[in-house]
Amino acid sequence: MILESNYVDINSRLIDECRNGSSKAQFEIYKLYYKAMYNTCLRFVRDSMEAEDVMQEAFLAAFRNIDSFRGEVSFGAWLKRIVVNRSLDALRRKRLDLDPIEEGRMVIDTDDYTDDETVYKVEQVKKAIASLPDSYRVLLTLHLIEGYDHEEIAQIMEMSNAAVRTAYSRARKKLQEMLETKKNQIWMN
Repeated sequence: MILESNYVDINSRLIDECRNGSSKAQFEIYKLYYKAMYNTCLRFVRDSMEAEDVMQEAFLAAFRNIDSFRGEVSFGAWLKRIVVNRSLDALRRKRLDLDPIEEGRMVIDTDDYTDDETVYKVEQVKKAIASLPDSYRVLLTLHLIEGYDHEEIAQIMEMSNAAVRTAYSRARKKLQEMLETKKNQIWMN
């Protein structure tokens, strides 16, 4: 069986019109995606006004570079990648220190999960992630919420794959500690 390499986007007509410079088509694309892209920005920059600015910049960049959209993934996925990159750029502009990690400094336990894992509500996890230091928050957001794998995160963050895995392991451990502390506080009250 031969699989076609290009993804057929349900908005291909609008995308083609955007390529031809149609501001009406651009507005339609904007209306379709702005809420999801704003929420993605907000998870990174944690300021509503800045998230709005970053989102607008991302849409402008997408429309300026729409000819580079090849249809290998959905338009939404392509746009989200631009939004994530713009959000990370905004964090870098704020001089986000991503805690340089020395490779090999920590041994990663391959048996990270146990059979008696505690299940948390999504909102509990999102709140805990939001309260983490920026470097951990960004990694966990990219992986757990935005769905990027470690290799994609390494490319986005301009880090080695091993450094991402180490940092992710630390971030997840910190998140688990925070959630356990919160759970224990609830039981004690």
